[in-house]
Amino acid sequence: MIDNNKKKITPKKRIPDDNAQRMAYLNKMKKREEEQSLFVRVFVGMLVLFMLLFCGILLLSGNSDFVVDLFGQDSVITKFVLKVTQGNANKQHAEFNWPFGPRRQNILLLGVDASDNPNDLWSGTRTDTIILVNIDPKTKSVNAVSVPRDSKVYLPEGHGIQKINAAHAIGGVGMTIKTVEQTLGVKVDRYIMVHDDAVKAIVEALGGVDVYVEKPMHYDDYAGKLHINLSKGVHRLSPTEAVGYLRFRHDALGDIGRTRRQQWFMRGLLDELQKPETITKIPDIISVTNKYVKTNMSIYELSQYAGMAKHIDMDKIEIAMLPGAPNKKGHISYWILDPEKSQEVINRLIYREKIQPEEGAVMTAGIMYSQDSAQKAQDVKSELEAVGVNVSCTGHISRIHTQFIAHSVGVTNEYYNFLKKKVPSIDKFQFVYEPSNYFCGSTDFTVIVADN
Repeated sequence: MIDNNKKKITPKKRIPDDNAQRMAYLNKMKKREEEQSLFVRVFVGMLVLFMLLFCGILLLSGNSDFVVDLFGQDSVITKFVLKVTQGNANKQHAEFNWPFGPRRQNILLLGVDASDNPNDLWSGTRTDTIILVNIDPKTKSVNAVSVPRDSKVYLPEGHGIQKINAAHAIGGVGMTIKTVEQTLGVKVDRYIMVHDDAVKAIVEALGGVDVYVEKPMHYDDYAGKLHINLSKGVHRLSPTEAVGYLRFRHDALGDIGRTRRQQWFMRGLLDELQKPETITKIPDIISVTNKYVKTNMSIYELSQYAGMAKHIDMDKIEIAMLPGAPNKKGHISYWILDPEKSQEVINRLIYREKIQPEEGAVMTAGIMYSQDSAQKAQDVKSELEAVGVNVSCTGHISRIHTQFIAHSVGVTNEYYNFLKKKVPSIDKFQFVYEPSNYFCGSTDFTVIVADN
C-alpha cells in the first residue's frame, strides 16, 4: 500500500565551484530530465507500437495471399499472421483466447530516457514514464494509471527515499517492478519497455502523424538541440516536429499541458494505424520494435493481445494519474502522493471496484468551456439539466480538447455510456478519472467543452 512515512533526506555533497566540467554535466542531466515526456513514451510509444503492429497484421489476416507476397512464404511474419488467421477461422467461436485464463492482467509500461552507453540502450536509464495498465479479457476493456516520474517513494533493498524514476537506473526493471508493487499494493504480471527514440522512429516509419496544435509553440534550446516552431492549427507532424510537440512545456500549464497533448497525440497515432496504406509500413514498424522495445512477453502472449486489440473501443478506455501535490526540497522536486485518493484510483482502475450511486441521487456537474465553445456549452448544460443532472457551475478554460472528467466514485464509465445516450452532444468525449476536483470543487463530474 501507499507509504506516507517521512524520512530525513541526507543533503548531497556540495560540488566545488571550480569543477566546471562536472557542473556542466549535472546541468545537462537536469535539463534532459526536465524535458523528458511524462506520458508518451509508454502509453503512446508502447501501446501504439504494439497496436499498430498487431492490429495492422490482423487487418491483413483476411488476405493471406497479400501477406505471402509482401513478406515471403517462409518469413516469421507470414507464419505469425497465418497462425492468427487460422486461430480465428471459425467465426462461431470467440476470436480471443486468453493464454493465462480469464483473470485480469497488470502490464507495466515503461519509457526510458537516452543512455550514455552507445553499446547498451537500457543500462543506467531512468523511467520517465511509468504506466500501470489493467486489461480485462472478459469485458475487453483497458484501464491505465499514470505514475508521475517524480513520485517520492521508498526503493527496496535499502536504497531509501528516491524519486520512483530512479529505480530503473539503480536496479533495472526488476527494482522498478518491486517499487511499483510495494508502493501501490498491486501485482505486476508483465512489462513492456520502450526506449526514448522509439516515438520518433515510429512517426518516421508512418510518414508523419496528423495533430491539432492548440496554440503557437515556439522554443529554441541550442544546447539541447531542441527547436520548436509550430503554429496553431492542424499539422502533419514530421518526426522532429512530433518530438518538439510532445516535449513542449514552456507555458503556464508546464508538464500538465504536455501530458494532455501527449494523450491527443496518441489518438492521432491510433487514427493513423486505421489507414489502409499503413499495412505496407509494417516491416518498418517491426524494425523499430526489435531495436527499441524490451519485454518479458512471448510471441504467443502478444498474439493473444493482438486478438483482443481490435475489440477495444478507444473511447471507453479509462485513465487516471495518481493524485498528489508538488513539493520541493532544495533543488529536488518531488510529487507527494495523496495516499487516500491514490488508493481510490488503484481500487477503481486496477481492482475494478464499482460503487453505485444511491438510488434517486442527483448527480452534480460542472461545465468548463473554451473561448469559442460558449454556445455548445450552453446546449450541453440544457441537455444535462433535461435528464436531471444539476449543473452547479460553469466557467472558461484554456483547453482545446473535449473531456468527461469523473470525480466521484459513483461516476463510472458505465454511467458515462448511459448518460451520453441521453445527451448525444457529449459522445466521444475522452473519459478521465480525477478524484481531486480543481474545477468546481464539489461536483460529481466535469464536462470540458472545447474546440476539438
